[in-house]
Amino acid sequence: MPEIRKFSLIKPTLQTPFHIDFDWWRSNDNNWHVALQSLLCSEHQQAFAGLPEGQMIDWVDPETAEVRPLDGIQNTLITHCAQQPGFLDEHTALVDAIFRLLLVNGNMPMSVEELGARLNRPADTILKTIAGPRVYKGLRPFVA
Repeated sequence: MPEIRKFSLIKPTLQTPFHIDFDWWRSNDNNWHVALQSLLCSEHQQAFAGLPEGQMIDWVDPETAEVRPLDGIQNTLITHCAQQPGFLDEHTALVDAIFRLLLVNGNMPMSVEELGARLNRPADTILKTIAGPRVYKGLRPFVA
């Protein structure tokens, strides 16, 4: 039975860590897969063009050696495409910039202050954008 995550009743602050909750995104947006594919580098857009949506791979956590299934596009995006020059620049729209930065960072949770510092954008603007009632691209507070 899948783990059920409950929404936190605590209002996020500048220190609240956020991440991309891919499970939430899959459950709430029918276009999540198309959005991820559009971020792939040209090499991987061609490589994934003929594969069925949701192709899973076995991913091994380098720190714990735990093996878990992971979407192939998601893995390729984080480990290769997001690391390419030009993936994230200062002209990227705010929500897209946050999303891309989390991909560049391996989707490791980052506080709003860290996001603001790395993106050179006001942390309070980031907080107002991603801590509201609407969830963009699965950007949600990280609950351990």
